[in-house]
Amino acid sequence: MHPALSVIFFTTLSGAGYGLMAWLGLSLFMLHTRADLMPMLQPMYLWGLLAGLVLSTAGLLSSLAHLGRPARAWRALGQWRTSWLSREGVLALLVPLPALAVAGLLLLAAPGPGRAIALGVLGLVLAVLALATVACTAMIYASLPPIPAWRHPLVVPVYLLFALLTGLALLFWLMALLLPTAPPETGSLLTLALLGTLLAGCKLAYWRDIDRQPLPATRGAALGLPGREASVFERPHTEASFITREMVFVLARRHARSLRAATLALLAGVPLAAWALAAGGVLSPAVLLVPAALALLAGAFAERWLFFAQARHLVSLYY
Repeated sequence: MHPALSVIFFTTLSGAGYGLMAWLGLSLFMLHTRADLMPMLQPMYLWGLLAGLVLSTAGLLSSLAHLGRPARAWRALGQWRTSWLSREGVLALLVPLPALAVAGLLLLAAPGPGRAIALGVLGLVLAVLALATVACTAMIYASLPPIPAWRHPLVVPVYLLFALLTGLALLFWLMALLLPTAPPETGSLLTLALLGTLLAGCKLAYWRDIDRQPLPATRGAALGLPGREASVFERPHTEASFITREMVFVLARRHARSLRAATLALLAGVPLAAWALAAGGVLSPAVLLVPAALALLAGAFAERWLFFAQARHLVSLYY
């Protein structure tokens, strides 16, 4: 598949934004009864919600650049019963509601048991909606039979892990900036390194499987009719078309190996190196969180480019 930058930016930025809001929602759910902590944590929650909404909205807007007629994107919302794209759009419109409600309570409501309960409930709703939106985004691709590489069982878990990992990196970064009385410890970098290593392992397993997964050998098998001959009404043309540009993208094997190695280094190598430097006292964790977070975002971008570039559509059998 042709790796459109608009879709790559969409899945990377919106995933980080939804992951950040999911962690903020879980934090609110777990700490809503700690009235002593809320005054200190309030700036982090407010700025975190703002960053999450900005990233998710920017990602969604960038996805419109991939549409032929962006003004008609609203029509996709009506097919939520059968379309994962429609479900994603509906959930994306619902996520800001609890986020804005939480911000309103923090800014306007007086502290008390009622506010605490409302923050806990809204935090849980926000986390569920944010993760559900990411899952729907992943299912848009995992539900497409013509692209075998996307039907892999790791596609949805990897999308969720990327959202949680990049969102957690942004959360730790915000904590370092906005909670000077509670500076980050090496445990934050170790957490990112362990999650990054887990994600790198999932990607290695995914790449191994798709490398061993050949496309069907005949047109009949590609149509779901193995053992039967499928004839075509019109022979393939000799010039490039929209279908060949979008559906038949060839990535050289050596380039794929280099990009995979770079992705693994960004996801696991850089966070592990940052943790080792912090544990050795070379640099403070607050300083090292910046390159670690940037490396994880860059790794997510590189992985998402490979996700599209290495997916082979069955229409290539026709051409």
